[in-house]
Amino acid sequence: MNFSYTEEQLQLKEDCINFAKAELNSPVFENDKTCTFSRDNWNKCADFGIQAMAVPPTYGGNKNELDLVSATLAMEGLGYGCKDNGLPFALSAQMWTVQLPIAQFGTEAQKEKYLPELASGKSIACHALTEPEAGSDVFSMQTTAKKVEGGYILNGSKCLISLAPVANLALVFATINPKLGKWGVTAFLIETGTKGFSVSENKEKMGLRTVPIGSLFFEDCFVPEANRLGKEGAGWSITNHSLEHDRCSILASQLGAMEYQLEQSIEFVKKRKQFGKSVAEFQSVSNRIANMKLRLETSRLLLYKVAWIKSEGKSAMLESALLKLQLSESFVTSSIDNIRNHGGYGYLSENEVERDLRDAVGGVIYAGTSDIQRNIIAKLLGL
Repeated sequence: MNFSYTEEQLQLKEDCINFAKAELNSPVFENDKTCTFSRDNWNKCADFGIQAMAVPPTYGGNKNELDLVSATLAMEGLGYGCKDNGLPFALSAQMWTVQLPIAQFGTEAQKEKYLPELASGKSIACHALTEPEAGSDVFSMQTTAKKVEGGYILNGSKCLISLAPVANLALVFATINPKLGKWGVTAFLIETGTKGFSVSENKEKMGLRTVPIGSLFFEDCFVPEANRLGKEGAGWSITNHSLEHDRCSILASQLGAMEYQLEQSIEFVKKRKQFGKSVAEFQSVSNRIANMKLRLETSRLLLYKVAWIKSEGKSAMLESALLKLQLSESFVTSSIDNIRNHGGYGYLSENEVERDLRDAVGGVIYAGTSDIQRNIIAKLLGL
């Protein structure tokens, strides 16, 4: 693995930082309080070219010209420069769990219809896998797809779906036969407004409050066969393939946020005076700073190892599980340390320090909980 980056890659990261600082940091505080999604910022990202990173040039993107390491650097820069952790998370969720599967497994008609609008920001898409009784136990999904003439009839529901309340398109996973387990899971592209398909309102949550989240409902919803993504029974392979890319992108923005909060902590503790000296001189404070740096760098190594492996066209199941566990847990712990370093100042919402902790907690749950990552790691080690 080469630990150096090209000048073009480093410039891309710097450009993303500057863009985020200049265009995406208002009004984050107000939007967080009111659970408001900024379509304006979403469109700014599209104009800058963020969503296009997961789309081939033929369909309005630049994926063939931008490797995964470069895209990861870009999202790290976005996470560093953007105070809103929710926006990079939402972008990654669409790019790597919807756009990438369409680009890799979709028909020519599907690519032409959906990818240009997703890359341009005109359309928003969500990835719908989780159900009330099928979260970590995904193969217990109860949403069914019955084959009928010309297509399928879907019945069931999905929950905790990021971007659902604002999405124009949903990549939905349903089983054609529950007895087949993962081999029955099939993917469908369903547009909002389709008869029998409804969406809940945005649900208020602890963190990542600028990203709408909701439920999807299917009641005798007819989906044409032309809207099936991939073959029958290929749904699990499709979502599993995209997950390793998704973790690089989502976790890259968290890494950028961790680097920013470390710099924020260092600046504050050097200026803050207690007992006649800087609080940075107290060992308990300086040790927290050292631990934050250690978490940042170990997480960085795992992140770019996974990005490099995937850019080589190889599987990174073990490495991506290690990455998800390490980086998401590290972001939570470093966010707590950042609050403690800021004291009461960090506990007040108006100072925008505590928000990182609320946002970070979601990372140990979405895209596979920390518990599931440990199980995957143990299994792959032969236990």
